[in-house]
Amino acid sequence: MFAPALQGHRPIRERLLARLQAGRIRGSLLFAGPEGIGKRRVALELAQREICFRRTACGACEGCRLFEGDDLPYELPNLLRITPEGKAGVIRIDQIREGLDSANQPRFSRGVIEWASLAPPPNCHRWILVEEAHRLNESSANILLKTLEEPPQDTHFILVTHRPEAVLQTIRSRCERIPFAPLAGPEAWEVALRHGWTDTDRARWSALGEGSLRFLEEDVFRRAEAQVEAWLALLGGAAFSEAAGPLLPEKDGGVAQGEQLRQPLELLLRLLADLARIRAGAPPALAPWGERLAALAAGPLDPRPGQEAALEALRHLPRNLSPEPLLREVALALRTA
Repeated sequence: MFAPALQGHRPIRERLLARLQAGRIRGSLLFAGPEGIGKRRVALELAQREICFRRTACGACEGCRLFEGDDLPYELPNLLRITPEGKAGVIRIDQIREGLDSANQPRFSRGVIEWASLAPPPNCHRWILVEEAHRLNESSANILLKTLEEPPQDTHFILVTHRPEAVLQTIRSRCERIPFAPLAGPEAWEVALRHGWTDTDRARWSALGEGSLRFLEEDVFRRAEAQVEAWLALLGGAAFSEAAGPLLPEKDGGVAQGEQLRQPLELLLRLLADLARIRAGAPPALAPWGERLAALAAGPLDPRPGQEAALEALRHLPRNLSPEPLLREVALALRTA
């Protein structure tokens, strides 16, 4: 009764299935947990099981093939997906009200509100999946709120996010929160093996991923790896102009430059937390870099100014500040510490 290729979260999936079969599943759910651990895929499994010819999400029938691949359609017979758009990565009001894409062309024939009110296909529910729900802007969130309060019969909203605190409180209060934990290490690595990874990179890949699948694409992983190396160099006293290259956002990237800074800042916080762990006699979470971290921990470096600067920078990211001055300020705090 479960998608064979989907790893982890079995207790949650079993509870959701049992409640669905008993008619006790809420109209609005909030799937919350770390980024890249499979929350979205669990949501898709609920819809896939209903379209599956065997009603099991078998992954082999024509119904299941509709759910295959990374380029999943925005509308399927019983599923509507709402995703962030554009460099700013926000979910706009017209996606909720009118169902138009960034080029102002119909991506699906109706907006969310009308789509939700239609009768579902036979023996199915209507599922509306809001991916990265923290990307709802205020206007789109308020429009969605009206439908979330009383979803039409047999219609279910699933909001997926790794930043539930950034979701409008009135929306959170109308959803049942389903908490997700990271995948177990072997579960995440089994998925990595299916994507061509080898044991050569297992230690670093697993340490950086922390039970997530964020780094399945090699270029994404290599960039994170380079960012760790850059911070270690800066912590060791290297000049910003010499070491900071991997930390700077890609100007031609598909994501806003401010948002690209989130990953390197979060990696810095993890490195600084590991310094504190080592000084307390505990092993570092980023164990593949343990020797270099231990050398830094043996010195007089105080991680607190760097932590405060990184957290302050993360708070400012939505303001689209200039990336390089922001990173220089954080690096200066490391040097001062």
